Amino acid sequence: MSNRPISDFIEKYYLHFNAAALVDASKGYVAHLDEGGKMMITLAGAMSTAEMGKILAEMIRQDKVQIISCTGANLEEDVMNLVAHSHYKRVPNYRDLTPEQERELLDAHYNRVTDTCIPEEEAFRRLQTHLEDVWQAAEEKGERYFPHEFLYQVVNSGVLEQYYEIDPKDSWIVAAAEKNLPIVVPGWEDSTTGNIFTSNVIKGKLQASTVKSGIEYMIFLTEWYRANSGGKGVGFFQIGGGIAGDFPICVVPMMYQDLEWEDVPFWSYFCQISDSTTSYGSYSGAVPNEKITWGKLDVDTPKYIVESDATICAPLMFTYILENSK
Repeated sequence: MSNRPISDFIEKYYLHFNAAALVDASKGYVAHLDEGGKMMITLAGAMSTAEMGKILAEMIRQDKVQIISCTGANLEEDVMNLVAHSHYKRVPNYRDLTPEQERELLDAHYNRVTDTCIPEEEAFRRLQTHLEDVWQAAEEKGERYFPHEFLYQVVNSGVLEQYYEIDPKDSWIVAAAEKNLPIVVPGWEDSTTGNIFTSNVIKGKLQASTVKSGIEYMIFLTEWYRANSGGKGVGFFQIGGGIAGDFPICVVPMMYQDLEWEDVPFWSYFCQISDSTTSYGSYSGAVPNEKITWGKLDVDTPKYIVESDATICAPLMFTYILENSK
């Protein structure tokens, strides 16, 4: 019996078009790590609600990713699935829902993401109380932290364990918190927990400055990149598009164009999984070569694009990486 069954399968059958791109990009990722490189993974879309944590957590535990950039939604929704999994509702016929049926879901406190409904009361509110506690505690001490650091405090404290409804090994946030993995969360305000924090500020219960800002995230990423881009350099594995990818990839041109620092290495590997088309100025659908003109990638940077559904492709690619890298 082979100890790399997924690798054997895709190497046998994934030979052309997007299937071949998936294999090539996976092999490039393995080569990058084996040659001493580091990797950033960016998460757009609803990857946490898609339970990407089942495989991403193992990537984190086995040091196949050194830093993550994600939306505020992906940051919180992994933990929401952890504490309220049994309360989620699947709607396979979501394409057929009428506006009235959508309103019925709202009235029942379900927020729909494609075919999956997040239970507001069990998911959001369970997490809210404990986040508000750490926000308040930090403010009383005059301390400030990033959004992901506050979430790490909650997870590492153990206060959520009473609610766990899945194996915590399937939570990528739990794995990241255990390793204190660096995370960048651009636009965190555009998330449920970001909205909850904002409401506390408007009510006068908290100061906006208690949670560190996106500018401070960019400064943090600048320092991290400077410290980790030597040798083989840092690769960029992008799932989807949007701010989760665009924010961190810009750190390179910012350093050498705006800071005018010399000898700033380009990103040394690039792969994007996206089904967005290249048209009308779309960033998500831009081919990798366009990023050369923006000073993000170099001419000889290994570049891959898998034009498909990340919920199908990413688990296959991550498994290939886990089966083959040292």
